[in-house]
Amino acid sequence: MLLQQLHAIQKRDGYVSAAALQALARRTGVPLYRLQGLVSFYPHFRLSPPPAVDIRICRDLSCFLRGAADLHEIVRTAVAASPLSDVSITWTSCLGRCDQAPAVAINDHYYTEVNAQRLTALLDTLAAGRRLRHPRLRPAPGPFACDPYRAHPPYAALRRVLQQGDPAAVLHELHESGLRGMGGAGFPTGVKWQVVREAPGDVKYVICNADESEPGTFKDRVILQALPDLVLEGMALAAVVVGAHKAIVFVRHEYAREAEIVRRRLRQRQAEGILAPGLLGTDYRLDFEIVLSPGGYICGEETALLEVLEDRRAEPRNKPPFPGTHGLFGKPTLINNVETFAMVPSIVLHGGAWWAAQGRNGARGLKFFAVSGHVRRPGVYEVPLGIPAAELLERAGGIRRGLPLKAFAPGGGPSSGFLPARMADIPLDFRTLAEAGTMLGSGAVVAVAEGTCMLELALNVQRFFRQESCGKCVPCRVGTEKLVGLLERIRQGQGSRADLTLIEELAETMSLSSICGLGQAAPAPILSVIKYFKDDILRYLAR
Repeated sequence: MLLQQLHAIQKRDGYVSAAALQALARRTGVPLYRLQGLVSFYPHFRLSPPPAVDIRICRDLSCFLRGAADLHEIVRTAVAASPLSDVSITWTSCLGRCDQAPAVAINDHYYTEVNAQRLTALLDTLAAGRRLRHPRLRPAPGPFACDPYRAHPPYAALRRVLQQGDPAAVLHELHESGLRGMGGAGFPTGVKWQVVREAPGDVKYVICNADESEPGTFKDRVILQALPDLVLEGMALAAVVVGAHKAIVFVRHEYAREAEIVRRRLRQRQAEGILAPGLLGTDYRLDFEIVLSPGGYICGEETALLEVLEDRRAEPRNKPPFPGTHGLFGKPTLINNVETFAMVPSIVLHGGAWWAAQGRNGARGLKFFAVSGHVRRPGVYEVPLGIPAAELLERAGGIRRGLPLKAFAPGGGPSSGFLPARMADIPLDFRTLAEAGTMLGSGAVVAVAEGTCMLELALNVQRFFRQESCGKCVPCRVGTEKLVGLLERIRQGQGSRADLTLIEELAETMSLSSICGLGQAAPAPILSVIKYFKDDILRYLAR
């Protein structure tokens, strides 16, 4: 991949220089304009030498709720008091550390729960000429009900399927389980696998989408750290079922340490003969590859992800056709997210009916929820699907400082909008939330305490969507910019009630005409604020 070569150049030199681009163009025969188009699109790449100290402060939803706005001034004050020079201080989109907010990146090292004291200590380390170290990874929670290997030897599910030679039985159990895609769309997993299995062609692919980048979403990071074998086994099972011989784990670049955990576990299982090209000593060949994303929220959209893997800009494709029949390089491709693959081994071993019975209130199965915001114990919680939001928030310790709950994002992070506290008894499942006009999404629940201005919160989220729009389609590119402008005008006391009508009309246009889910979901936060928290807007209106 060209993008992997560009990654290597930046890792070696600290940035991608014009000379390096020219050398790569000569070596590969790829036109220079194509390479320039790639590096100028992806935020991970630098086109000029980096500063000696590069500080990027996460400004998105969970960090915003934990004081990121104040952190910017703290950073400036600390830098001004230090002997360091050539320091850059910028905002950045979500770093995937929402459970440990606020978070900053210093020279591509990620630090969390940052305060003035900790920041000063880090700057003193750099001023003394010492290199920063990555902080230790926190132990992942556990044990997990979805992990079948407390009672079975590892990879027993894969061994059973290969020995019995009946991949169709896996499809039956998936249908029986009711497992749906856990990355946000919620498409029935059994149906998706069956589409790829029945698609004609000898070349097929299985891709694990580990590029979660929605503010408030971090569960896949924890699963990769705690349950890498379940993810790899789920992918191997998928490959056998659909007839694929290439499996790719696509990981956001901020999760490089988690990607290395998966890589080490993969090497171990390959050395043991379990995930060697001949799975468990059979003649079924499966090659794995781990690819780091070049950055950008849009890379998590499934067709944009395919564009990345084909060395193009991450601009979503029009659908149909869908990846199940026309995916990577035009071949049938199965794309599921980390959590979905991790659930499959227990379904194969225990049966779809067992898994379905784990749910509550009419929902089916288990779910990992990433809980952040104003809770006492932010983190990842494995719970029955259908659990009431209030109960989940209570498991996370309730609201900090004893404050009342004002609002919560029920599962899709900002994409699901915000519900008022009076709806906290709503079961967290696909059907119930859809009936309430919102969505479960990927399972990012963000709690908002009383005293928070919901207009400020909506503006923060709209800025994220504006920043992360790929710009391919006009409704999203222009619509996100217009939404930010309207909200800024209202916040400055220059808006009117007519602006609320304009926002609703703009939202409908974006929902109907945007190519992908980013533009379709971007207005959800402000629409929910207009619906449930209009007083937080009216106090800003001049007339």
